[in-house]
Amino acid sequence: MDLSGFLQMDPHLLVGLVNTELRNHCDSLEDLVKTHNLEPAELLGKLAGADYIYQQEQNQFR
Repeated sequence: MDLSGFLQMDPHLLVGLVNTELRNHCDSLEDLVKTHNLEPAELLGKLAGADYIYQQEQNQFR
């Protein structure tokens, strides 16, 4: 999955893509950002702007 253009994505669609990637391919948020070469602060900021916060225990954004 290509998440390189995530800043231009609708955050409500992005959260679904990110959560799917976390569930199927990545063990943690750190793993996700390293795998896809993303800037963690930008991803967290984009999703936080739509009230999605990473839940480490569930390994997903809610």
